[in-house]
Amino acid sequence: MALSISAVVLLAIIVFLLIKKSGLKAGHAVVCMLLGFYLASSSIAPTISELTSSVAGMIGGIKF
Repeated sequence: MALSISAVVLLAIIVFLLIKKSGLKAGHAVVCMLLGFYLASSSIAPTISELTSSVAGMIGGIKF
């Protein structure tokens, strides 16, 4: 659950910065959010969730 909240906050910050700095229009951001909602309810959602968990685990396992 903490991973999901962190990913949502990170993506929200990225979208905010893209709107402010890179000229991403608010309409484009809304379309991206709708795509995310529809992907979450699709049959590919478990695969996406597994992929993000694997990537987060891989990043968390990096030792400096």
